[in-house]
Amino acid sequence: MAADRYRSTPGAKSTPYTRDQGIGWSEYRLDKRFERVPADAELAALFECEIGERLLARHFVFYDNDQPTQMSTSYVRWSDVAGTPVADPINEPWPGGTRAQLATLGIRVTAITESFTTAMPNEVEAATLRIGAGVPVLRYTRKHIADTGRVVEVAHPIVRRGDTTIVDFRIDFDD
Repeated sequence: MAADRYRSTPGAKSTPYTRDQGIGWSEYRLDKRFERVPADAELAALFECEIGERLLARHFVFYDNDQPTQMSTSYVRWSDVAGTPVADPINEPWPGGTRAQLATLGIRVTAITESFTTAMPNEVEAATLRIGAGVPVLRYTRKHIADTGRVVEVAHPIVRRGDTTIVDFRIDFDD
């Protein structure tokens, strides 16, 4: 997983996940389930919003061919997506991913943050990712932040197999 995976090429049939995996669109499969939920205390803190704000929870399982390699729940503000194609699971997967989705709504994402932890999988994670209980997982929280400074998406948690995931970072300096 490269740090620049959220950069996209307009019109390209790819997402940060397909670039991470090094797979083409035809090798990519996504199971999805959408539901409206109120922000609990944890999500309200991540979104910097009021407890109870309506969110759209988008539950995903990502497949590289037929192997599940990642699962996540991505939340967006219902007030941003209600009545739009972003709120309809039929439109997933969306070329360009969440950043491209938000751009269609006039929301310009200028920053993405990620916070990583590792742990042993819970029963649901082990079953979904088809891994043994002894294989650790990488869990992380991602936030898409608009040019206004407002948090417009939170994926919490994103879960990947720890035995097959490499996270690469590159830091460029101008001085």
